[in-house]
Amino acid sequence: MLERVPAPDTSRRTLVRFTAPEFTSLCPITGQPDFAHIVIDYVPDAWLLESKSLKLYLGSFRNHGAFHEACTVQIADRLVAFLSPVWLRIGAYFYPRGGIPIDVFWQTGTPPAGIWIPDQGVAPYRGRG
Repeated sequence: MLERVPAPDTSRRTLVRFTAPEFTSLCPITGQPDFAHIVIDYVPDAWLLESKSLKLYLGSFRNHGAFHEACTVQIADRLVAFLSPVWLRIGAYFYPRGGIPIDVFWQTGTPPAGIWIPDQGVAPYRGRG
């Protein structure tokens, strides 16, 4: 269950980043585990996401069978519906199985003006880890 807290200062726009380098889910075809490094960036409006609840929510995917794209968009949809952020993006960098890494990206739209949005900092596959 996700939890949120009121944003302490809505007069200033800030970027909040959560990094989950040990995300796991299950392949819906083989049942084997898939591993990813997930980066979530968002610009809060009225609510901040409580980090422990996000950790537990992401951990719930450990036994969830879905393709990489479905997991990524499901996480993003849930956060957008729960927080109503000004802006949100998610980068899911899945480690390869069968020799092909799959990276999935999604965002709500154009980032707000005046916000510094750094690179997500996840190296291309050869340098991950």
